[in-house]
Amino acid sequence: MRILFWGTPEFALPTLRALVGEAHDVVGVVTRPDRPAGRGRVVRPPPVKRFAEEEGLPVLQPLKPVGDAFLAEVRALGPELSVVVAYGEILRREVLDLPARGSINLHASLLPALRGAAPIQRAIAQGHERTGVTVMRMVEKMDAGPILMQVAEPIGEDETGSDLGARLSEIGAEVMIETLALMEAGAVTETPQDDAIATFAPRIRREDAHIDWKLDATSIARRMRAFDAVPGAWTMLDGVELKVFRPRIDDAGPPLSEPGAVLEMNESDPSCGMRVACDGGSIWVREVQPQGRRRMTTAAWLRGRKLSRPARLA
Repeated sequence: MRILFWGTPEFALPTLRALVGEAHDVVGVVTRPDRPAGRGRVVRPPPVKRFAEEEGLPVLQPLKPVGDAFLAEVRALGPELSVVVAYGEILRREVLDLPARGSINLHASLLPALRGAAPIQRAIAQGHERTGVTVMRMVEKMDAGPILMQVAEPIGEDETGSDLGARLSEIGAEVMIETLALMEAGAVTETPQDDAIATFAPRIRREDAHIDWKLDATSIARRMRAFDAVPGAWTMLDGVELKVFRPRIDDAGPPLSEPGAVLEMNESDPSCGMRVACDGGSIWVREVQPQGRRRMTTAAWLRGRKLSRPARLA
């Protein structure tokens, strides 16, 4: 089958690698334009483009996947099927229907749950015990097409958004390859989604990752895990942003302190770090990233920072 692959970030790479490794005829790759990244804002190609160029695959990078010129480029590649994994743009009907077999998508949730841009982070932040991957046929409505295959996965107690994303990307690649085999054998079944039970996972905004210490310890720990890599859960200390990672809920009784108060500081034990009061309890923050610096253990940061008491996060 002649496949046109659409994808941009690291999450899409395992599926593209699997397609190439399984000797599918990948006729081309559509990915987002190169963007500035990192502290120096150096323009860098997306991960999918780098791999595609290494494999000698044709690469298309439209600002928007629309217009007669772009459609002509796609048509010239002669795809039978589009496979879409975290491309990052909405595709119009004329694009979805251009390949003879249409377009299918890998989504990191158990649809119709968590349709949208951030299903992995939202699943952890909302306390879901399991999630998974779904391969669906694409329609113009967001993540609403018929399901071709679905696999459920538990969410680990301490699993972060980046950990879960990496795991689901590998599982998703296997599921996509299996789906394509069933399609080629004419044995795939398309099951309509129930829109009445759909839930949504909107794109993460910076304010979503701000830690509200008035919440309970479990809710705070979920947010810290969910937003571990991007954008990073954050709080304020003395008017300066501080990103916080690797939470551990403290088993001691509720502190007699205002939420956000720093109760303990352990400069010698990386498994502890800084204990912070929250609603009805407290939580250890074991890693931090001060503004403009690298991520480090909280213990190492405390040795250099020497927090004055009383300290309070907000």
